[in-house]
Amino acid sequence: MGLACAFSTPTAYTLIQERVPPARASLASSLYGTGVALGGALAALSILLDTQFGWRNALFIITAFAFGTSGLNAIILPDDTKAGTMAKSESARDSSDSIFKEVLEVVSTSRVQWLFLGSFLRFCSGLMIGVWSAPYFRQVFPDNQGQYAILQALITAICGVMSGLLGGVLADQISAQAGESDDGVGRKLWIPVVGSILAAPSWYLAVHSEPSFTLAMGWLAVEYLVAECWFGPTISVLQSTVGPKIGGTAQGLFTVTGAIGNLAPTILGFLYSQASGGGSVEASAKLANLLAIGVCGGYLSSAACFAASALSTPPPKDKAN
Repeated sequence: MGLACAFSTPTAYTLIQERVPPARASLASSLYGTGVALGGALAALSILLDTQFGWRNALFIITAFAFGTSGLNAIILPDDTKAGTMAKSESARDSSDSIFKEVLEVVSTSRVQWLFLGSFLRFCSGLMIGVWSAPYFRQVFPDNQGQYAILQALITAICGVMSGLLGGVLADQISAQAGESDDGVGRKLWIPVVGSILAAPSWYLAVHSEPSFTLAMGWLAVEYLVAECWFGPTISVLQSTVGPKIGGTAQGLFTVTGAIGNLAPTILGFLYSQASGGGSVEASAKLANLLAIGVCGGYLSSAACFAASALSTPPPKDKAN
């Protein structure tokens, strides 16, 4: 399933970059990226489907929904005749050699190198939250499990979507205000820099708000509101830096950074298993400390990398065209 889903993201962002005016590229990428937040909200609500219909029927319902959205895409999205013509003209090239050269070309600039490193660290933080937040909050607040499932869905859907859209709008505005001699593309990265810095203390307070469930959920909402602004501006900078010719390859590598980031929650789980012991209170405290160190450390280090990418020398204009 993961392999099948992986094909959509590189093509989608490449299509956005080709069809959307540069002045609105961040907003368009953010709008597409809100699907992640809405999907996360539906994933949280799938607990209710599981309770009502059982896990097997819940998966059948999700599969039916997936077939429906795929059918809509097939009907609504127009054919890309220009890309088809380019593909035919370049079909004689050796594919393996071409892919290797494109990968090297993507990572040839310091801006993209720092951007990929920052994205990897940011993915690590997000994935640790995605995997371990539910076990933590259920462990700390066992009497609020039903409330948590609903609130997590609302927080992800409302705060995550608002943050993503606001990040795209602000990034486009910042870029539009840049003078001719300024780096309008690189300035967009200050949005994820600020968002990641603000997200670190918000998450720390979310996992150190025991025994108040309301306070914990409040800080979790703040964390989503400031953290999820990073995606659209980062994608826009990546696509603008590498250009449309290798935009799909660049987006594929960006997706790989997220895939490698899945190691972070695994490592956190291993450390938690090694440190676990004693009663439930001690176990909760240890998990809270591990989540604080891992997630906050990822946020702050990703902010440093995004800042380095923003301050790096932009590539020549002909390289990005």
